Amino acid sequence: MRKFLCPALGVLLLGPLAAACGGDGGGDGVDDARDVTLILDWTPNTNHSGFYLARAEGYYRDAGLDVTIIEPSPDGGLPQLAAGNAEFAVSTAEQLLPAREQGAEVVSVAAILAHNTSSLVIPADRGVTTAKDLEGKTYGGFGGELEKALLDTLVACDGGDPSKVTYVEIGNVDYNQGFEQGDYDAVWVFDGWDVIRLRDVLGMDVTTIPFYSSLGRAGCLPDWYTPLLATSEQLIGEAPELVRSFLAATARGYEDARTDPDGAAKALLAAAPELDATLVELSAAYLADRYGDANRPWGAQDPAVWAGFAGFLKDNDLLGADVDERTAFTDRFLPG
Repeated sequence: MRKFLCPALGVLLLGPLAAACGGDGGGDGVDDARDVTLILDWTPNTNHSGFYLARAEGYYRDAGLDVTIIEPSPDGGLPQLAAGNAEFAVSTAEQLLPAREQGAEVVSVAAILAHNTSSLVIPADRGVTTAKDLEGKTYGGFGGELEKALLDTLVACDGGDPSKVTYVEIGNVDYNQGFEQGDYDAVWVFDGWDVIRLRDVLGMDVTTIPFYSSLGRAGCLPDWYTPLLATSEQLIGEAPELVRSFLAATARGYEDARTDPDGAAKALLAAAPELDATLVELSAAYLADRYGDANRPWGAQDPAVWAGFAGFLKDNDLLGADVDERTAFTDRFLPG
């Protein structure tokens, strides 16, 4: 799962949300309810199932909220959130921390997934079973500095030489086609979407190198929250009960997604019927037990995770040393 955004919309910074990029655009249709706009991070996918379930089951309506879900501009939802043009946005820690450094008063109020579910995916015939095996191979990505820092760290941690990995920019492409053409050997994807699409839907024989499982090896990658749910400091200050009500209804939606993945798949497909039903059903089942873990309910954020990831960014000169990650998140609006 990568960023499939709508280029025709252009980059929205401080302008009003006059149009949405392919989102369903439909609210709950509640009379006398508070209008709420939620901006997704990408096109609708199973990471968003809890929002669609909360709306379909009337949890937002019961909370007095009329929720409209839209897709982002190419800049993502945080600029619109910071500008006051939306109440909530789905984002990631790697976007939110730099945004705060640049002055955007945005705050993470819930972790949508308990842990990072991204991996490198490689066709099995490339002979790559560990990160060190990427020496002499080609990585295809967006060309961002974070990608290189992650991959360099992963390869070095496994005893390899990162300088022997070739980097090429590929953007949003059909990974299957690029693999078949030999354009690259590895890409960074989410296990719950593209790995399932390549392996279980398209039938490719692939190897994965998960980021989160690397935690067991000293010096490897930190865990981080991707995706997360963000709001603005302005909304927290002006309407804290709205934030609390939205999160309570959303938590119910994600609890439903956890206990009833079939229902989660149906709710998402009803809102985005263009999606592949088999992929959505398999993905919903994969994510069902990842919306929380044994120690934390849905949405809860671990300060150590934020500290570890912020430290990784700072160590790689991707975040200013004076950025305090402790102000970037709060759990005080979560149920209970």
